Amino acid sequence: MSEGLIRSLTVKQLRALAAVADTGAVSAAARRLGVTPPAVTMQVQLLEAATELPLLDRSGDRFRPTDAGREVVEAVARIESAIRDCVAALEAMKGLEGGRVSVAIVSTAKYFAPMALGAFARAHPRVELSLVVGNRAEVLNHLRGDMVDVAIMGRPPEEIETVKTVIGEHPHIVVAPPDHPLVGRRIGPGQLTGQTFLMREQGSGTRALMERLFAEEGVKAKSGMEIGSNETIKQAVIAGLGLAFISAHTVAAEIADGRLAQIEVDGLPIMRQWHVVRRAGKRLTPPAAAMNAFLSERGAEFLPQISKKPTEL
Repeated sequence: MSEGLIRSLTVKQLRALAAVADTGAVSAAARRLGVTPPAVTMQVQLLEAATELPLLDRSGDRFRPTDAGREVVEAVARIESAIRDCVAALEAMKGLEGGRVSVAIVSTAKYFAPMALGAFARAHPRVELSLVVGNRAEVLNHLRGDMVDVAIMGRPPEEIETVKTVIGEHPHIVVAPPDHPLVGRRIGPGQLTGQTFLMREQGSGTRALMERLFAEEGVKAKSGMEIGSNETIKQAVIAGLGLAFISAHTVAAEIADGRLAQIEVDGLPIMRQWHVVRRAGKRLTPPAAAMNAFLSERGAEFLPQISKKPTEL
């Protein structure tokens, strides 16, 4: 049965399902694909008939994929990625300088990665770039699903076999409003006990590092708001809503202009590393290989410089 199912599937059917699952509506999927709504409905029905499973559920005025539908949609993303890789490789074989590269970056890397990608784009103007920004968990999902060529992140995953290269150092510090009582003093980690900390969301690498540090140092901090954006966290700290354990690369401008201040804590900054990562089993097209090499060799040029003595964790 599985061989027959594989032979009966078509790219049109798969793309129709993925478009409906993404947009939530047949009409919107039809506009995206450049076909009529009945054509989309027919392709989805043929796919459901072939799989002998319901692939979409209607919830209110939107369609959502069933568990079986999600499996197919995830497979479609991998198929589309493979098709793009194939097209890029064929173009390279014809001597074209173009192609496409998809890059995922953790949200903290957006303070330097776009400058690196911009430099690559200027050196390779005919290469199309695609950028995805997310937290650590989201970037890992993109790597795992072969939805991107390379990723820029801190700690490489252990659960996925990858090829990784160090870009440079990545410091983490504690910041506060400039008038906070702890600013201007050298303190031990224990003196952070009782302070309110604004935290990134679950799945964030910064939050995981903070929780590990506090557990090892016995810091009993108060949990403030959980915020999924470094920009919002910075504004909340400036407003006096709490302290933050954060990447120094994200707050360099605010510290320089006096809107934020670094609290001098023994053992900080904690120095991690930035990496360019790709899944070990993924074959890179020539443009993607060029991007990987560029980030590995020149990525450090775009990192902010700090003068603090690092501490490993």
